[in-house]
Amino acid sequence: MRLPRVRRPRLPRTRAGRRRLVQAVMAGCVLALLPSTWMYVVTGDRLRTTADVPRTEVAVVFGAGLWDGEPSPYLAHRLDAAAKLYRENRIEVVLVTGDNSREDYDEPDAMRAYLTRHGVPDTRIVSDYAGFDTWDSCVRARKIFGVHKAVLISQGFHIRRAVALCQAAGVTSYGIGVDAKHDATWYYGGTRELLAAGKAALDVVVRPDPRFLGPKEPGVSDALASAHR
Repeated sequence: MRLPRVRRPRLPRTRAGRRRLVQAVMAGCVLALLPSTWMYVVTGDRLRTTADVPRTEVAVVFGAGLWDGEPSPYLAHRLDAAAKLYRENRIEVVLVTGDNSREDYDEPDAMRAYLTRHGVPDTRIVSDYAGFDTWDSCVRARKIFGVHKAVLISQGFHIRRAVALCQAAGVTSYGIGVDAKHDATWYYGGTRELLAAGKAALDVVVRPDPRFLGPKEPGVSDALASAHR
């Protein structure tokens, strides 16, 4: 059985045609990079380290997966940074936001347990069980938990998007990009961010409601009140 021939795309034969093709390719590349460029501009002066981040009442830690019910190494590094800030009296409350969309997968509770084992009192930890993506987490931090200013903690490849989205959601933010081993997960995350940047820009323009919004919760204000007693 003969397979049908696959026709190769023909390049334009004229100089003008080739020039238009090059211009189209260049325009496509520019459009693809615009969201990433926007994120770098918006977050240029908002990135810090655990050593120089301004003292802020609330830190937000984004979920990054579980391994056998425990935080993945990437998530553990984020939580270690939050625990360090708490021990140094740089923050007072940690809002852990992650996925609890099914009964056998609970990022926020695993994050809470990890933090308490590393010296953060349970009363200073607030759980957001509907942080299904970065935009949802940022909007819920503002609208549900009443967070107006926060330190955001994630890996370097994700932190700019987190800061840009939280700023757009009304949360004045500084971002800490924690160190991470440059393994396959790191390279995948960095590549994924090129696509995620486009979605982030769309979220800022369209401003969709989170998958689950629900009523306001006093967890953060209660935790801050207990911290000030």
